[in-house]
Amino acid sequence: MHILLLSRNPSLYSTSRVVLSARSRGHEVSVIDPLDFQIVVLRGRPTLFVGGARVPRFDVVVPRIGASITNYGLAVVRQFDLMGVPVLNNAASIARSRDKLRALQLLSRAGLDIPTTVCARTPAGLAAALDLVGGSPAIVKLQQGTQGIGTMIADTEQAVHALLETFWAMGQDIVLQEYVRESKGRDVRIIVVGGKVVAAMRRQAKKGEFRANLHRGGHGTNVTLPAAYKRIAVKAAEVMGLEVSGVDLLEGKAGPRILEINSSPGIEGIERATGVDVAGAIVAHIEKFARKNKRRRMGKATVAQIIGADG
Repeated sequence: MHILLLSRNPSLYSTSRVVLSARSRGHEVSVIDPLDFQIVVLRGRPTLFVGGARVPRFDVVVPRIGASITNYGLAVVRQFDLMGVPVLNNAASIARSRDKLRALQLLSRAGLDIPTTVCARTPAGLAAALDLVGGSPAIVKLQQGTQGIGTMIADTEQAVHALLETFWAMGQDIVLQEYVRESKGRDVRIIVVGGKVVAAMRRQAKKGEFRANLHRGGHGTNVTLPAAYKRIAVKAAEVMGLEVSGVDLLEGKAGPRILEINSSPGIEGIERATGVDVAGAIVAHIEKFARKNKRRRMGKATVAQIIGADG
């Protein structure tokens, strides 16, 4: 099987681990920067080129697209989909997860517990919005942030006003979110692959920091999950339509609450914290996903042949 990983940097831990795991299982693997593709739109013939040459046929495409290139990266992913190449995860599911407000709307509609969140674009009614999220301190987030970037805590009402007015003046869309005090700078990161939990760790923020992201100095430890945490993580991934995801949960008094969902989760920290071969689990699912989509394509081709014969 020929697997394509869309990644800006082949030497990144998560990318290189998946590549090595796939090659150890006998697969051919290519890694290409999404920005290196030229998208060719022709009537009935969607095509991609790299370096002036048409891309070869891949059996499956695995996007690992950073937030900085979301728009063009998603255009490349959509082009592969139009070309009939199985994509894990697809463009629609990645886009859903990247838009924090959209993701929370979908999760809320599915009946999953989330911190109370308010989206506003003008100062009108800001005091009421702050009351809705439980007052200060409150969390202020950029709608498209990732890895804790664009996430701030405002300790007073005045700080909330100052942050929001600054971002609005810059044309940024933000969300105001409840600060779950009992989490105390702690969350749970769960990797869900193919509808199953494969690894989980508890992340604790470094001293003086409220964000538990490992990229921001947080520390991860292995954790045994209660069944409720597994169920909500799997359901969240299903709602987003993600084959591979990182689901971040807060440990609230009333049970798990979804903080965020990542369509390209890093696996270095969680592999080291848990000893689980997350890359191997991802590759095993890639194999299953590619076989399933191959059978589906063959089935469609057979139906088309039968219709053609009857005509």
